[in-house]
Amino acid sequence: MDRAERGAPVRVAVGSKNPVKLAAARAVFTSAVPGAELTAIAVESGVPDQPFGDHETIAGARTRARAAREALDAEYGVGLEGGVVEDAGGMRTCAWCVVVHRDGREGIGGSLAMPLPPAVAAMIRSGTELGHAMDALVAERGTKHGKGAVGILTEGRIDRQGAYEVLVTYALAPFLTPELFARDARG
Repeated sequence: MDRAERGAPVRVAVGSKNPVKLAAARAVFTSAVPGAELTAIAVESGVPDQPFGDHETIAGARTRARAAREALDAEYGVGLEGGVVEDAGGMRTCAWCVVVHRDGREGIGGSLAMPLPPAVAAMIRSGTELGHAMDALVAERGTKHGKGAVGILTEGRIDRQGAYEVLVTYALAPFLTPELFARDARG
């Protein structure tokens, strides 16, 4: 967080124009990184619109973070990606954040594992993106740009921005406590 220490603005590029993703990144960075100035930019994820599995979802977040950082020549790039995972109990959500720094360092944070209703899982298996499946389920439009599946399925007890703020914070951990991440296994 070297530029902040010198009083210069710290440029942060967020790899999405989705207002919820930008708001989550802004809430975390402006409290954790003095002088953070965030800019949203639409970039490709390099994965399908509906990523399946944690690996593919992380890859999408990483691609977004790197592309955004490079496109805006920022100190940090932030990528957030939501996906779904099939498991023995049905289908669940997953979401991941990757934060990359100009010097190549990277942090990854993920969670948001929540079961999906069978009707939504069936729509996703037939090719519908989670956001569109949720729109169909509740007869609304654009829910992924607002409350999202997490807000709908928890009756607003957890909103999408708040859930994503946790992921961004997790991904920032190596930058917030670099001395702890620099230690090897011997301590």
